Amino acid sequence: MIAKLKQLLADFNAAAPEQRQHTIELAAACVLIELSRADMDSSAKERVKISAALEEMFSLSSSDIEQLMDEADSNAKLATSTYEFTSVIKDHFDDTQRVELLVALWRVAYADGVLDKYEEHFIRKVSDLLYVSHSDFIRAKHRVQSEGH
Repeated sequence: MIAKLKQLLADFNAAAPEQRQHTIELAAACVLIELSRADMDSSAKERVKISAALEEMFSLSSSDIEQLMDEADSNAKLATSTYEFTSVIKDHFDDTQRVELLVALWRVAYADGVLDKYEEHFIRKVSDLLYVSHSDFIRAKHRVQSEGH
């Protein structure tokens, strides 16, 4: 499975536009799924937030989201690092989309009402890999906190 993902990422530029879009969607879903595992307690509330984030970011149907989340779940389990996902995101999301992904990550982290130190560390690592400024990192966190989680 990891070989399949690496091949998918390697063939990205040669792929058809819809396959490239799917790879971008999959990379974002994998990062969100990985965050939900950071505290070793993935919850149904976190899955709801992930689903909502994917719908908002990509305007996908419920069945497409479920399928994407299942695929991301399998790929994230086999990934050796988040770099393989964040590199796709960094290359294909603009600055605004990167910040919106951080907002989605914060929403998932706060979904269970508790911000775990491992979740915060993971979001900081993703932020760094996406070249998001520290001020945008903090603004995204405060935005979610002001929403009441």
